[in-house]
Amino acid sequence: MPMYEYRCQSCDNQFELRQKFSDAPATECPKCGGAVEKMISQTAFSLKGDGWFNSGYCPSSGGPKPAACSAGG
Repeated sequence: MPMYEYRCQSCDNQFELRQKFSDAPATECPKCGGAVEKMISQTAFSLKGDGWFNSGYCPSSGGPKPAACSAGG
């Protein structure tokens, strides 16, 4: 289940909720009961090791390689 981040428009409280895609967005701050807005935040997703990124995404020969390809996973 994805984690969503919200901010209260009244008290500026920021909080996270783990919700299903089918769940309705939060509308109320758990701290003061004010209206909330969903924030856009950076994900914690990262690729590590010898997975598809190193073996299937980076070009093996010819042309310039993206900086991520030379980082070594």
